[in-house]
Amino acid sequence: MTNANTQHAATDATLRQIFKAMDAHQAQEIREAYYKAIEGLMTLAETLEIADAQQTPCAGPLLTEHFNAVQALDAMKNSRLGKIL
Repeated sequence: MTNANTQHAATDATLRQIFKAMDAHQAQEIREAYYKAIEGLMTLAETLEIADAQQTPCAGPLLTEHFNAVQALDAMKNSRLGKIL
């Protein structure tokens, strides 16, 4: 197991312990907020891409904002939280 994998496994275990000990309502709020954030970023990225394609000329500021949303989505997908939820 590589050092990064060992660190991920340790973080995942710690997060699981935290969620197990946490108030169930609070854990559910975090879970729902995480999924809403992912869903919102996916919708935002897609909508911005479509809106940019409808502009003349395209590949303007809306596409730049699309890429920002995609970067935010990638950051959230790399979250260890997402791996355990």
